[in-house]
Amino acid sequence: MITLDEDTSKHIISVLRMQKGEEVLLTDGRGKKARAFISDDNRKKCVVEISALEIVQEKSKKIAIGISLIKNVARFEWFLEKATEIGVSEIVPLICARTEKEKFRYDRMHNILISAMLQSQQSQLPFLHQATEFDKAVRLPYEDKFIAHCEDFKQQSLPSQHRNHSKSQLILIGPEGDFTHDEIELALRNNFASASLGSTRLRTETAGIVAATLLCIR
Repeated sequence: MITLDEDTSKHIISVLRMQKGEEVLLTDGRGKKARAFISDDNRKKCVVEISALEIVQEKSKKIAIGISLIKNVARFEWFLEKATEIGVSEIVPLICARTEKEKFRYDRMHNILISAMLQSQQSQLPFLHQATEFDKAVRLPYEDKFIAHCEDFKQQSLPSQHRNHSKSQLILIGPEGDFTHDEIELALRNNFASASLGSTRLRTETAGIVAATLLCIR
C-alpha cells in the first residue's frame, strides 16, 4: 500500500474523479511506471495498491528547447504542456534583450509539466531550468546547438541538420521581436548553427512547438 501526497490525491480524486477500485497509472518522473488500484479514495490521502511496476529506459537523445519568456503567460504555459506531450527532455526559459516579461513562477510551471506528463502517460518528467539570461544559455553544454531567428544569415532547415548521432541537442527560440543581431552573433561564436523553421514568421510558442516536433522525431 502507498499513500499519495495531497496534490496527487487531489488530482486523481477531485480532477480525474476516480473512485475506490479503479486502476490508475503512476510514475515518479524518472522512469518508473506503475499500475495501481485505489483502495482508499480520500482526496487528501489517497491510498493505492501497486499491481505492476515497469522501468522505462531513459531516452537515448536529450532534446532541449531554450525559449524566451513571453508577455502572455497562458501562451507560455500552453507551450510547456505541449512540449512535454511531444517528449522534450529539458526546457530553458530565456531572458533575452527583447523579452517583455521576466517574472517566472517556477512552481506553477513545474506543476504544468507534471500534469502534462501524467496526462500523456509518460514516465520521464522534463527538466525545467530556472529563467536563464541569454549570455549564460549559449554556454550550456550540448553537442548540437541551434538558434532559430529571422535575420538574413545563411540558414539550413532544421530537419536536414538534426539527422545525426549526437546525444544532446539544444535550440534557442527568441521573443516576439526576435533575437538581436548581437545575440545571434554571440550564439554563432559559441558554436550554434542558424536554423530555419520554415518560410512563415511564427509566434514564439508556435516556433517552440515546431522545433520540438522536428527534433523529437525518431
